[in-house]
Amino acid sequence: MRALGLSLFLLAIHFVPAQAQTYDPRYAICMKVYEGSFGGGEWIDCSYTSLPQCQASAFGRAATCVINPYFAQAFPRGRYPRYPRAY
Repeated sequence: MRALGLSLFLLAIHFVPAQAQTYDPRYAICMKVYEGSFGGGEWIDCSYTSLPQCQASAFGRAATCVINPYFAQAFPRGRYPRYPRAY
């Protein structure tokens, strides 16, 4: 009976979707917060659209603003803006 319960539990957690990516691809700027006191740890908050917006939130905190390496670009992959050719 225990083996059946354990196998059902393992089967159930196998199909639960997991979210492992820290960076949100919808926002261009992320703030990395360092909270070392009292076991706070550190975390990344990707909810900023501009660098000045992030810097205003990080002011006075142990934090830094970084560009999101997983930000979805304005142009889809393989498509670039066309410039007039100089012939």
